[in-house]
Amino acid sequence: MAEAIVVATGDAVREVQPEQAVVSVRSESKGRSRESVLERLTQRSAAIGVVLDQFDAAIERRESAGLHIRPQMKRRGEEVLAYHGSIGIDVIVTDFTVLGDLMLKLGAEELTSVHGPWWRMRADSRAGAGVRQAAVADALAKAAEYAAAVGARIERLVEITDSLSDGGFRAGAGGAMMRSKGATGETQALELELEPELQLVQATVKVTVTISEPTLPI
Repeated sequence: MAEAIVVATGDAVREVQPEQAVVSVRSESKGRSRESVLERLTQRSAAIGVVLDQFDAAIERRESAGLHIRPQMKRRGEEVLAYHGSIGIDVIVTDFTVLGDLMLKLGAEELTSVHGPWWRMRADSRAGAGVRQAAVADALAKAAEYAAAVGARIERLVEITDSLSDGGFRAGAGGAMMRSKGATGETQALELELEPELQLVQATVKVTVTISEPTLPI
């Protein structure tokens, strides 16, 4: 006689602290020649680097977001009126206690805009491990309930299927945007407190078990 089988699905959801904050920094320049624009962008990139160096212990990684430069053409004809350029850097921060100070100092740089923070988990985060365990426990509890309903008990685990998609993380929303036309001493007196947005970690697990001979009522 074939073994009786029960299939049950378990779910678990937890809110956890984010592991990373992403800040996007963008600096712009405009000039009559391509060379002058590139030179100013290089100088601003170096200035941004100096600020980031002050917070090196809090930064996990810096990523170039690209260099863009384009000519502004006269409406009719091929004459170039000016060149517009921008350079971007994405900064991944793990020490949130200095994040507000970092954003203020970046925003004080000349013709620089700061976007963020965007809260997120690491791609290889283990925050989902406990949630998966909870989902398995939930699935087994349901399977045991189904078995008990027909006078049986769980005997053997056949299979566990992990349905956790995309690491089980749902990213939080972005934060503020700051823009500066030039550095001022007032920035030093400002304080920016940022509350990390909790991240939702969720798991769905399916278990297949065999159960003892059911004792169905006649």
